Amino acid sequence: MNIVVLGAGTVGTHIADLLCSREHSVTVVDSDYERTRRINDDLDVRVVNGSASQSVTLFQAGISSADLCLAVTGNDEVNIVAASMAKVMGARRALARVYAPIFHDLSTFDYQRHFQIDRLLSLEHLTAAELARHARDPGSVMVEQFTRGELQVLSLEVASEGKSTRAPLKDLKLPSNVRVGTITRNGRTWIVGGEDHLEVGDRLVVFCRLEHSRIIRGVFDAAPPSQKRIVIAGGGETGLHLARTLEREGFATTLLESDEARCQRLASILGSTTVVLCDATQRRNLEEERVGRADIFVACTGDDEDNIMLCVEARDLGTSQIMAVIGRPDYASVMGKLGIDHAVSAREVTAKQILAYLTRGIEISRSRLPGSVIDVIEVEVAAGAPLTRVTLAESNLPQRSLIGAVIQHDYVCVPEGDHRMQPGDVAILLAEEDVAPAALAQFTPE
Repeated sequence: MNIVVLGAGTVGTHIADLLCSREHSVTVVDSDYERTRRINDDLDVRVVNGSASQSVTLFQAGISSADLCLAVTGNDEVNIVAASMAKVMGARRALARVYAPIFHDLSTFDYQRHFQIDRLLSLEHLTAAELARHARDPGSVMVEQFTRGELQVLSLEVASEGKSTRAPLKDLKLPSNVRVGTITRNGRTWIVGGEDHLEVGDRLVVFCRLEHSRIIRGVFDAAPPSQKRIVIAGGGETGLHLARTLEREGFATTLLESDEARCQRLASILGSTTVVLCDATQRRNLEEERVGRADIFVACTGDDEDNIMLCVEARDLGTSQIMAVIGRPDYASVMGKLGIDHAVSAREVTAKQILAYLTRGIEISRSRLPGSVIDVIEVEVAAGAPLTRVTLAESNLPQRSLIGAVIQHDYVCVPEGDHRMQPGDVAILLAEEDVAPAALAQFTPE
């Protein structure tokens, strides 16, 4: 694929190196001559020296024939403008890295939709989402980034015999905007069918609107979530987003931050999270906050060495599970030796997200559900596709495939059988690997 990377900083260089190793044609743009000279010497890429937000530079980079444009300079505004220009000038997909929280706040303005950018990527938010996934369930489905938080994806376990185990799923009369996606039983995961019967111990992935999430557990006789206690060290954007995600899912969360003004800001944003003003690098403060009794400790202070030492202290105090955010890849090999259960790298998480966009045609992104043969595919409905002529109940979507969510302009829904897809809609499709081509054919013009 032909890929243009705007920005030759740490993130841009790492992405360019990764894409080169996968034999893609890569062009790197940066305004700093020394950076472009260095990356030209180190990597097998084409280099353009100039401003990423200027049309002449994008023309020189060949943006009109780009399959993917990645705007990852150190300036949010430049990234947004450059990615938007890239789309208008012919790039098939464009992603922009942003840091400031305002760009993700849909209550003020939808920057992504207004500038017609395929995705706004925040390294901090992606890192927090990966940490939350490990805290929740390492095998859980992550589609929140597609629906930008408008859809809830619940991971439930059927705890007892009840109405959900006495009848097939098609007879349960689930509320509108609720759909079971997958069942995991005895280590095997599959996409549900209407004839499936649930058993005690089954783990379900359920798609639903946020307003329905509280009643779903009763419908499936699900076990109440165990209220794990989590201590987060570091109240930056990663820590804030992680705390916000975990408190929404019922975790008892404590956030440690050493800056008083930042603490006041965190306390005004967060709901049930306990925000504590203290220096987490001091062992006595960890002891006072009973870190040793926590189920999970997460170090995300922004300093690799501090994070590693904090994790060692937490392990020594007796915390059950230890996680850390690590920037330097050369530290990865020592994490396990130090008793750190999960080390998350912002660059690696971002790279994994970007690799999901190396698709063609109507596919926007594709990733694999951990521990299964199920692909999660973000796909656009083309004009003239078979799905636009019939309802979902009448469609020829193959068995072992399922549409979990549909994004229509300003609205996200969990579709029912009478839903009719429209050209331009974006669907979140779950499909087992061998039936994915047949499922995608229903989104493609005949």
